[in-house]
Amino acid sequence: MNPPLTMLASFRQTTFPVREYDLASTLTSGQAFRWERHGGAWEAVVHGRWVRLQSRPDAILVQTAEEVRDWTWIEKYLQVRVNLAELLETFPQDDPMCAAVEACRGLRLLRQDPWECLASFILSSSKQIVQIQQIVRLLCERFGESAAVPEEHEPGFAFPRVELNAACSETELRACKMGFRAPYLLETAQALARGEVHLSHLAELPVEDARAELLKLPGVGRKVADCVLLFAYGFQEAFPVDVWVMKALRQLYFARRPRTTLQRLHGFSARHFGPNAGYAQQYLFHYMRTKQAAGSALRPSRSSQMTSRTRKPVATKA
Repeated sequence: MNPPLTMLASFRQTTFPVREYDLASTLTSGQAFRWERHGGAWEAVVHGRWVRLQSRPDAILVQTAEEVRDWTWIEKYLQVRVNLAELLETFPQDDPMCAAVEACRGLRLLRQDPWECLASFILSSSKQIVQIQQIVRLLCERFGESAAVPEEHEPGFAFPRVELNAACSETELRACKMGFRAPYLLETAQALARGEVHLSHLAELPVEDARAELLKLPGVGRKVADCVLLFAYGFQEAFPVDVWVMKALRQLYFARRPRTTLQRLHGFSARHFGPNAGYAQQYLFHYMRTKQAAGSALRPSRSSQMTSRTRKPVATKA
């Protein structure tokens, strides 16, 4: 474990005014895996900086343990400038989508570092969120650079850089409890270090080309690629279909045809959910996961396949 940097006694802070921002739902909705709750606040290391977030009436309080002159990095990460009310108006007005919005209103998409997002979703295969968090925590503690933290706070660590992961052995990575995912992470880090895929260039490509680049990497299938395209780059055409989203689509839209193929689900999603389909996917994912955990009834559509009815598109890709 790397030694912690000198601990600092005082916080540096700023406040972002924002309405309809459910911080807890956003940080626990399966798109990022480093956030931990401490009292009434959320803590993580973002872009190498330890951060504490707290909800305020129509605002988010952001605190760090070092001087910050430009807060753009966390403002962009939190996506506080997105007009959520206008964005939600672009969703199809069917029963399941309306129920998901009602249950999860205030849920936001984050804009994450591409390498951290990619690595995290490679490690997510066949794992629950709490297990993914444990793997990522161990990886950061063993190979990440130290981050400045408040006095008497436990050490904080950045997500390991690509080059650091590429220099690891498979045995070292397996010691982080990632199991069969270790060689995939290692081989992907090495491919990126060799320049076989350039993550920094993907935002400039059409979504199909960006997806094709990601699919060249070991351990990256359609679901992982779409998660990265959505959560790291903001491509709203990306609609990750994992177990929870597949259940949601089959139960809520294809109740009469529960064995609908993955290919058909992708086609339906591309047609039905409008210009912010990726955002709609996150609402369905969180709705399905939290409602099922609570034992609440889900609202299926009145027909097996609704027709999308969207209003004026709202661009959200920054």
